[in-house]
Amino acid sequence: MNSAEIKLDLFRKIDNLDNRKLKEIYNSIVGLLNSPSAGETSLSPELKAALDDALDGSKKGQVSTHEEVMQRTRKKYSNLFK
Repeated sequence: MNSAEIKLDLFRKIDNLDNRKLKEIYNSIVGLLNSPSAGETSLSPELKAALDDALDGSKKGQVSTHEEVMQRTRKKYSNLFK
């Protein structure tokens, strides 16, 4: 589907909405348009540092299998796995 077809499809769907649903969809669309794009999402400095550390560890071979992570998690948080 090209851009023109997408716009036409959206217009048709929006044109068929009742007033209540139109206002609801309008607010949602405006909210999406005013929010950061997927590639521009900002991270807190702490989260970015944690992700960078994890990526560095991964590059150095400091990785765990899913099973290993689950074993440590079950041991540490045994009350959650009953």
